[in-house]
Amino acid sequence: MTALSQSKDAPAPLVFVTGATGLLGNNLVRVLLAEGFQVRALARSEAKAKQQFDGLPVEIITGDLQSIPSFSAALSGVDVLFHTAAYFRDSYTGGNHDQDLEAINVKAMKELLDTSWKAGIRRMVHVSSIAVLKGTKGQTVDETMLRREEEADPYFRSKIRSEKVLNDFLAEYPEFWACMVLPGWMHGPGDRGPTSAGQTVLDVARGKLPGIPPGSVSLVDARDVAQAMIACLSKGKRGERYLAAGRHQTMADLIPLIARLTGRKAPSRQIPMPLLYIIAALSEVQARLTRKPVLMSWATAKALASENDRSHFSAHRFHHDLGLTFRPLEETLTDEINWFRRAGFLP
Repeated sequence: MTALSQSKDAPAPLVFVTGATGLLGNNLVRVLLAEGFQVRALARSEAKAKQQFDGLPVEIITGDLQSIPSFSAALSGVDVLFHTAAYFRDSYTGGNHDQDLEAINVKAMKELLDTSWKAGIRRMVHVSSIAVLKGTKGQTVDETMLRREEEADPYFRSKIRSEKVLNDFLAEYPEFWACMVLPGWMHGPGDRGPTSAGQTVLDVARGKLPGIPPGSVSLVDARDVAQAMIACLSKGKRGERYLAAGRHQTMADLIPLIARLTGRKAPSRQIPMPLLYIIAALSEVQARLTRKPVLMSWATAKALASENDRSHFSAHRFHHDLGLTFRPLEETLTDEINWFRRAGFLP
């Protein structure tokens, strides 16, 4: 299992997973169960959690990071905290989300750490983000190349501050052990949200993508990120970052691949960046007037522009320190598409 196991007769380690019904969280829960852990899964919706984990031996805890006392009793007796929950998707849906980003990604992080410490938890694996790192175009970015707050968008800035909260806590409490896993753009089965990644696949499969957006991403399977989090328990170092970013992909290559795997014709035209900004501006105005979801937010357009060709991330620690490999891209996308079909998202 992991270094947590004392002997064959010792009880299985008990872990607590935040964000358990999300794409990463639910895949992490499944891998943890397969490796013999006992799992307490935090979810805001009990109904959604029961649907996600139907038939699995998971202890569902209903609660929210904005009200940590509501689930603090469930932290008692826990060996490891896996913190996957964050305010992310909504921050790219248009409008100002600074207050929620600060409340959930930063302030709740500190409260969760304090509450976990008081409950007796001494080990944690925190999901950070490639957003805390930055290099130049075409450069391979490693875990030491930090992004400055002043050049970060609101979400990126909140993840930088979240890491600072954890590092300050580690400095204050030498007996507390934690490390950070930094995922890329996650795809995979179990994406009930769906995430922006899953929505992209659905849009291509439904023929709703008008063109190929500019930019590039670092695409990773959520199951590979989950494996990295578990590997950190036995192979990770205290206070260290571990990239689990996956592989660099241009949207010009990715969209046709998704189209082929879904049996759809790929969009023939590429959307130039200036046009994307215009679409985003008009989408924000339309969303405010109609109160419908924004089609392309200004924040998303800016992120695509600023991160274009800055999606080359080192896999050295992932391979050599954690002893892991990334599964093939087509396997990830095929499993994702097949899950969407089984779950009724696609015919």
